[in-house]
Parts: sequence; C-alpha cells; structure tokens
Amino acid sequence: MTKSRIAAVDVGNDAVKANFGKLESELYIPNVIARDLEDRPVIGIEELDDKEPLDNIHIRVHSPALQENNAIYRVGNLAAKSDNSTELDPGSSKSEEDQTLVMLFTSLALDAVAGKDAQSSKNSVVEANYTLGTGLPLREVKEGKDVGYRSQLLGSVHQVEFLVTPKYQGMKVNIKFDEVKVYPEGFAAYVNLVMDNDLNIINKDLIDRQILIQDIGGLSTDIAVIRNRNVDDDKAQGFNLGVAESLEQIRDEILTKHGVELDSRRDVVDIITRKNDRHHIMVRGSRTSVHDITDRILLELAKKQYRFLRNVWQKNSQSEICYFVGGGSAVLKEYIKTLNNKLDGFNIDFFEDENESIWMMANAYYKLISDYIRKTEPIHNKKEDKKEKAPSK
Repeated sequence: MTKSRIAAVDVGNDAVKANFGKLESELYIPNVIARDLEDRPVIGIEELDDKEPLDNIHIRVHSPALQENNAIYRVGNLAAKSDNSTELDPGSSKSEEDQTLVMLFTSLALDAVAGKDAQSSKNSVVEANYTLGTGLPLREVKEGKDVGYRSQLLGSVHQVEFLVTPKYQGMKVNIKFDEVKVYPEGFAAYVNLVMDNDLNIINKDLIDRQILIQDIGGLSTDIAVIRNRNVDDDKAQGFNLGVAESLEQIRDEILTKHGVELDSRRDVVDIITRKNDRHHIMVRGSRTSVHDITDRILLELAKKQYRFLRNVWQKNSQSEICYFVGGGSAVLKEYIKTLNNKLDGFNIDFFEDENESIWMMANAYYKLISDYIRKTEPIHNKKEDKKEKAPSK
C-alpha cells in the first residue's frame, strides 16, 4: 500500500501555494491555465529537459470530478504567455470551477514526480496517495459547497499526464486521497495566528479574545468573527468582491493609455507590490509611472473593503482587533491604513511580511491537517494492531 503524504494546498485566485510532507517541499504556481494541443511547439526541443519544469507545465488531466475531462492545459507561467489564458472570474465559486481542480491536481502531480529520474521514469505511472488539507471561502462553506467539493475528490482516481514538460515528459501520476479536510478560510487564518508548525499555542492573548479576520482574496472577501476559539457562523460574512476586478481594470487602462499589454493579473500585482520601481512599467524602453491609474482604482476598492469592515464591526461592537490577511490585503494595505487613520481609527493589523500574508492559508491548512493526523493516528494504529493480532479463521 502506498504511504499517504501530507498536502496542504491553498488554491488562491492569484496563485496556488502548497506545502508537502514534513514541510520539506513547497510549490508556488500562478493560477492561470490555457487550453492547448498535445504537441505544443518548443524551440530547441532537444534541450527541453534543461528548462525549468515550473515555467513549462503542459499536462492532460483525467478526473471524474471535471466537467471537461481529458482536456490538455498549459498551466502557470506557460499559460500566462498564451492568448487564450484564463483566470478565475469574479463572481464564480471556487468549489465549482474546473480550474480549481486542475490547479490542485497539478500541484500534487508535481510533488509526486519531484526528484524522480526522468529518463528511467519515462512513460511510467506514479501512484500517489495524499491526506489533503485545503479550504474554501467562508461564503461557500456556509452554503454547504464544501461537502460536494470533498466528495468529488474522495473515492476516485485523478490522473495527470505530463506532455511537453521538462524532466517529466511522458510520466503519469495517479492521485488518490485517503482523507480530505476542507476548512473555512477565515478559521484557517485564525489557526495560523495562534499556532506554530509544531501545533504549540504562540499567541495566548488572542485565544479568548473576540477578533475579526478580514481575508481579501481575488474573487471574494470573508470577514470571520472569532469568539470562544471558533468562527461564529451567524456573524461571519462573505462578500463577492475581491481584487480581481480592479486588477483587470488596471490592466485595461494601462493598455488603453500606454499600449502595454500585461500577460495576467499576476503582472499587475507585481507592479503594485514589488520592492523597487513600484507602480512603474516600461513603455518602449522608458520607465513610466502608472501611479495615477493604480492609485485611483485601488483607493476605490479600499473604500469598499473599509465599508465591509465598518458594517461588520458595528454588528460586533465588542471585537478587539481586526487582522487583514490574504493576497488582496498585501495589495490594499497602505490604502486601508490611510483610510482608517482618517476615519474610524479601528484597531487593525496587517502582516508586514507580505510573504507571510500570502502563504498564511497554505500554512494554516498544514497545521490543521497535521493536527488531524496527530489526533487520529493512535486510532489507526490500534486498528492495525488488532488486525495483526486477530486469529486466522
């Protein structure tokens, strides 16, 4: 029997962040896919295996969970270069999109083949069993969509075949799930705040306080109300507004004003958040500011996010602090801070380390699924012992 491997996967609108095993492996893949043909043209095909696999993911995906089965995709950086690339649309449900599953299966398949010798493994099939911790927006969990999402992963074999992909061309991975835990994203953020990777409590002063967690994603925003160490389901709210629409608007205006077409929303995020030359692009070889475009659009979005905070805080007046998390918070941090200083002066906090905020969900899922395994392992071990001691009939 294949040993089950821990996988903690956050399929974010911007990118997939995944932790594997005992944190010895992680993956970051932009959440972009593009339908493709089986034999994509490659310049220097004989040098394919010298290229970076993560920049050239080309796969066929077979799964009964997919609406479009056996489709061929470019994924991540390779897809971003395509004219027909797709990112998750505003208003869509993460749990009901093929793209979510394609990205999930891709990350698991890449983990399964990592380190294997390409030549000896050509045309081979890798059997990979996972115990998965992942999550969905609070709104989707409240609607019960986590149940269907989990059930379509369990009990089936999901196959990823690497086509024109460096090092892994010709390899197939059969993915099976021994267990799948789907967590509400707001609660996951809380767990990450109070628990370290060894499952020890690190922020004792937060445990029994009433706090808010505003998770700004690409497609949606969740505000979790944490009291008595749990999410208050009645008070928690989800909104169909993230940063994706605003990023698309910035892309469109940069194209209209400067004639520069950015490959994906990921490029816009990079322009806004990078350490050097923020809010600048190259136009015909000249460094050009797009601050007028980004400031106007992001400030408008920050105002809407601030209204969400104000409305939820009014209904939960005994809350002590609100933590902003998620990739969208990294984009809007300075705008929300400025608004808060001018207006209500709520007790709010951001993670100064943007990387920590971006990886928060994947890290939280890792802690939660590790805790689940720790609690259930003695039960499984006892069952195995009984099987071994049972007399033969």
